[in-house]
Amino acid sequence: MNKRRTKLSTVAGVALLALSLLTTTGFVYAARQAEDALGADSTDQVLEWNQIFIDTLIATNTANSSSQRLGAIVQTAVFDAYNGVERRYTPIYVTDEAPKGASRRAAVIAAAYTAIVGLFPSRQSQLQTNYLASLDALSDDSGDGGKSRERGIEWGTFVAQQVLAWRAADGFSIAQPAFLGGTALGQWRPTAAQNATCTSMSAQTLAFTSMFVVPNNQLFRPPPPRGLADSSYVTDLAAVKSLGALTGSTRTAEQTALAPFWEGNASVHWNQAANQLARANSLSMSENSRLFAVLNIAMADTAFTVWNAKRYYGADAASVTWRPFTAIREGSIDPDATWRPLVNTPCHPEYPAGHPAQNGAAASILLNKFGDGSGSFVLTTGSTSFSYSSITQAREDGNNARIWGGMHYPTTITVSDATGSAIGLYVDQTAMQRIK
Repeated sequence: MNKRRTKLSTVAGVALLALSLLTTTGFVYAARQAEDALGADSTDQVLEWNQIFIDTLIATNTANSSSQRLGAIVQTAVFDAYNGVERRYTPIYVTDEAPKGASRRAAVIAAAYTAIVGLFPSRQSQLQTNYLASLDALSDDSGDGGKSRERGIEWGTFVAQQVLAWRAADGFSIAQPAFLGGTALGQWRPTAAQNATCTSMSAQTLAFTSMFVVPNNQLFRPPPPRGLADSSYVTDLAAVKSLGALTGSTRTAEQTALAPFWEGNASVHWNQAANQLARANSLSMSENSRLFAVLNIAMADTAFTVWNAKRYYGADAASVTWRPFTAIREGSIDPDATWRPLVNTPCHPEYPAGHPAQNGAAASILLNKFGDGSGSFVLTTGSTSFSYSSITQAREDGNNARIWGGMHYPTTITVSDATGSAIGLYVDQTAMQRIK
């Protein structure tokens, strides 16, 4: 087994590892009092509420396709609320300044709570419990009888409401006509033979959703997929047919475990990694507010770019966008009408690939911030967990899992990872820049 990756088979295993991390990798860290004015209270509310967001995604079993947009909304509210008090970076959306003397920590709590409740109204009761506990844990800011805290709450609530109103009109909720692709050789079509509910392209409203930071959803559109006559297509098809089959595969036992694991929610995985690495490396609240905004916005803009490209190339009869499930069963190269993939094929075009693009965006941002091997982190899907000590290893596993699961071709994965990486670096280098 790769020493940089460890499987934890039970929730108890995760708890034991977490306890170990508390004593060995710096999960308990000293707050930067001078920079963040935390005083005697070392709690980082940015990390606290990012974890609450992760927990909310898991508790609601939110679809991966919806999660990146939700994460970007929450972390935009948190960033603009904190930054409105601090004024260290250029804002994302809310350009107003916070009331003088407003508490940064209270602003973060109120912004996160308001945003998450607005997006997950069914969780209001649990979130309110979290909210009240967070506020109760705050010390009296500035010794002013609570005025600083109240100003922070008012400011954070205002910022989140502005962000929610902005994104309510971003096009995500506008229904689109059913998209069926086409029947040309190589063109995507619904895979109802595998999944009876796959009768039209799923999550296609992402293709029509407004971006957060990237100017438009075509700026980083990948080039057209390689053709059926390309030698790489033959190689790709053979690799997926062999590695991705439900039965008779050449996968190892670990690869068989990793394939469904990495089918899990990309927003959960990469926010878990970022949260744990931020703790291990003792980032300040200011650094964390920016890190999570960059991470989640890059992942959202990547999702919008990828789905727009899926929709665009899927409508082109000359573009190879059919899934391995269709290509292997109905194609002209060594067809096998009985072949089935290990992981059920998602109901949208194969090219470009969503999860690998998310892996590229998130990993590039975390590598840029921390470098590789800067701390261990535990990722979870359901009751299964893997521990990683390398961002690069997690990225590679997440990408290869699409082949081991029989869902994507190697060439598509390479192109898609590069697309996400380019978007991640663009967001990191152009948005939320230091004010000189």
